[in-house]
Amino acid sequence: MTVFLVSLFLPKTVHFTLPGTPPRGSVSRASRPAGEKNAGPDAAAPSLFKTPQNSITPPHTPTEERKPSDPFGNEDGVRIPPADTDTSLRAPIDRSSPQWGGRTDQPMSRANSPPPLSLLDSNRHLQKKATEMGRMGITQPRTLARSDSHDRVFAHANYKIVSADQGNGGLRNAAEAASREGKLDDYTWVGTLGMPTDALQGTQQLQDIEDRMATEHDMLTVFCSDKDFDGHYSHFCKQILWPVFHYQIPDNPKSKAYEDHSWKYYVNVNQAFADKIVKNWKRGDVIWVHDYHLLLVPSMVRKKIPDAQIGFFLHVAFPSSEVFRCLAVRKELLEGMLGANLIGFQIHEYTRHFLQTCSRLLSAEATPDGLQLEDRFVDVVSLPIGIDPVNLSLHREEDEVLKWMAIMRERYAGKRLIVARDKLDHVRGVRQKLLSYELFLNKNPEWRDNIVLIQVALSTSEKSELDATVSDIVTRVNSSWANLAYQPVVYLKQDIPYAQYLALLSIADALMITSQREGMNLTSHEYLYCQDGKISEKKHGSLILSEFTGTSSLFGGNELAVNPWDYNSCANAIKTALEMGDEEKQRRWEKLSEAVNHHTGSHWFTEFMSRLDRVYEEQHRREQTAVPRLSMNTLIKQYQSTERRLFILDFEGTLVSWGPVNQIIPMSPQRTLDVLNDLLLDEKNTVYVMSGRRPEELDRLFRRVPNLGLIAENGCFLKDCGSSTWTEMADSEQIRTWKASVKNIMTYYLERTPGAQIEDRRCSLIFHYKSAEDYESACRQASDCASHINDACEEQRVHAIPGDGCVVVEPIDWTKSTAAQRIFADLKTKMAPDEQHLTPVDFLMVIGDGRDDEKVFKWANALGGIGGTSSTATGTTDDGEEGEQQLVKEVITVSLGNRNTEATATLTQGVSGMLLLLSHIDTFAFKSTTMSVTSWASGIGPAPPV
Repeated sequence: MTVFLVSLFLPKTVHFTLPGTPPRGSVSRASRPAGEKNAGPDAAAPSLFKTPQNSITPPHTPTEERKPSDPFGNEDGVRIPPADTDTSLRAPIDRSSPQWGGRTDQPMSRANSPPPLSLLDSNRHLQKKATEMGRMGITQPRTLARSDSHDRVFAHANYKIVSADQGNGGLRNAAEAASREGKLDDYTWVGTLGMPTDALQGTQQLQDIEDRMATEHDMLTVFCSDKDFDGHYSHFCKQILWPVFHYQIPDNPKSKAYEDHSWKYYVNVNQAFADKIVKNWKRGDVIWVHDYHLLLVPSMVRKKIPDAQIGFFLHVAFPSSEVFRCLAVRKELLEGMLGANLIGFQIHEYTRHFLQTCSRLLSAEATPDGLQLEDRFVDVVSLPIGIDPVNLSLHREEDEVLKWMAIMRERYAGKRLIVARDKLDHVRGVRQKLLSYELFLNKNPEWRDNIVLIQVALSTSEKSELDATVSDIVTRVNSSWANLAYQPVVYLKQDIPYAQYLALLSIADALMITSQREGMNLTSHEYLYCQDGKISEKKHGSLILSEFTGTSSLFGGNELAVNPWDYNSCANAIKTALEMGDEEKQRRWEKLSEAVNHHTGSHWFTEFMSRLDRVYEEQHRREQTAVPRLSMNTLIKQYQSTERRLFILDFEGTLVSWGPVNQIIPMSPQRTLDVLNDLLLDEKNTVYVMSGRRPEELDRLFRRVPNLGLIAENGCFLKDCGSSTWTEMADSEQIRTWKASVKNIMTYYLERTPGAQIEDRRCSLIFHYKSAEDYESACRQASDCASHINDACEEQRVHAIPGDGCVVVEPIDWTKSTAAQRIFADLKTKMAPDEQHLTPVDFLMVIGDGRDDEKVFKWANALGGIGGTSSTATGTTDDGEEGEQQLVKEVITVSLGNRNTEATATLTQGVSGMLLLLSHIDTFAFKSTTMSVTSWASGIGPAPPV
């Protein structure tokens, strides 16, 4: 079995050695002495570019201004320091990688980026004017074409495969840790090289690179055109998905131009990944797709390989439905993710947002475990990623780290240090942090001259407003309180080497993170690990952490949680961190360290893989095509060998076929009543019928069937066999409380949905909109209504479930399953075991067709000790042995629906087939008649005589 780890960037990339190209890690051209000139014949040649080229690497086509750096090049996690490279190339979390296609030792991109949206109108005007000039005989100058000879040099240049500085370092650390611990054997990476490849298309060089990556490094390389990758990564991912997932709604999704040129590139790249996976997949392989760059891959693979085992994990935050619904392609993205068997998020909040979004936009049924789709179930789980303590421990004991610790101790002797390291973008909250620090110094003059904030800011392309604002704040703070021997803010607008980073974390008194939104901030994990005091006299430093980071939910309040927009709160947190006693600091640190050491990268990786294996088996067992047909011969043998039999039968769709539950109830067909009466003639049989209808309605329907037990309103009311009174299972006071809240919400949407109506039952409310005047509008209103109720009334233990033309709101704590458990408990009391009967029930048969019957199936299977893929009507597990906690000898669960099911058998003939089965089961058993399964199932041939 191979595990395919699918990420946008591979852990390795390729660097070429070209004439005139400086070796990796050498001094750049910008840092050369002013008098030094570029060598080579091209140095003095006229050029349209601002900077002369010092190599034969082709220049960038002048279609737009080059961005100085990549704002989100490595926003997802930690970069692993490669063992075979210089230590200066190591990097901590969120290293700012060079722009894609901007390296001198890699080909340049041939993609021509689409113009900014603000220029579209002026471009149309210019094109119109150019057309008019063309009619007058005036031609436009042609754009300078790239010389093919410049690109062909890469086809013959020497190259080496090195560790990449792009991509998700946290994922790489976790995979290596799991492999090191023996929990991951055979795994293969799937991704791109992180560089333009159009210059190598059709060359042997590209094939050689692909072969070496596969054979030497177990990495499958995905190749896509430069244009596709640029549109996918630089535009759709960075400018659309990343801001929206972090609650920054851009104007782009509302533009037709956005849909034209960004989305199609995103689809193309995702399709290239899916094709590569499908080409190399073998039965038994596991596919694990990562992050927002590849949201469509799970469904694309599912279409080609329906039986594939697919997991998906989103490393960034997932926004609320109000934000996500602003995306023009919202449904396509959700449906792409739902191609997976298991979808993972960092924390429960993101899981809840995803479930609510799917319920609202796709009208899917959301449960605490996942989403029930029309044909299958998708499990959803929250599982936070972590760091690799073993790898981190090795690096922080290196001499370079110890040297920098000594330098900083001397430099900041007698000072308290607050450290921070963030990307300089709006999401990371650098501006809020500096303003809070300024407020702290204003309010606490005694701390001036005694505290230093070291802010490392990774540069991005956001150079206008935010960059200027942050610089102004730093200048203002330093000009107010700095002197010849003291500088309150050390502001580094650059990344720092890995050794300096670890040294900084080790000697800090506090780490301050004020992100406005963030998935899992692993810098805080590394900081806490470095504060154990093993290599530094400073230990147990405080953690000031934004409550809007996913990390905050792991630490149980032992961090100093702050709201980044509340400057007073942040300033007070700084003071608390500095004045906190040693005992409290140690107590907090021990709790925080315990969480960090538990939620490691290896634990995250192995836990997700084990859950994926488990849910895949469960889903495969529940698939309608995997569940066998009911065996009549086996059923007869089970029936004959038992004497205490319990039947729990669903009513609507199982014993009777009719329309929506809000229609006037017709008289129950006589045939159904006759079948139930015949079944009850045998004193060994106990029969219960479960329904979603009111108790008085069921009394009227079954008044001619004595000794029949009834379950009303999906488990809220129970009437025992032979009894004339109903037992209310639900808490009436709690029902009245939540009904008042829910009814107000439903009324709000009822007023906006002409033709809809509200049905008020004793323990549930139903919003019917099938007869609405505008059905499409009614569907949207119903989805909003369900989402609103689930958000507002979650603590009242109710949930809203979208149905066919309705939304059902019912309690969580009382279901058909809880009623069935009550029935079984009562039978254990009334029918105690004796010499002849070891159990109160030795035959249990549950028949149903809907989603609310699935919990009863699951409960019944557990009584029979049925686990995994069970054989039909035998109560045995995969290995043929009885379950470990088998309480009922024979358990048969039968589904009449076409959906995936927990039942151990299906019956495809619907209501008529079920009535035929029940009407003759006693006759079959009494006469020992054997009927051909084929003839009975197909309806060919007469039924045996009664």
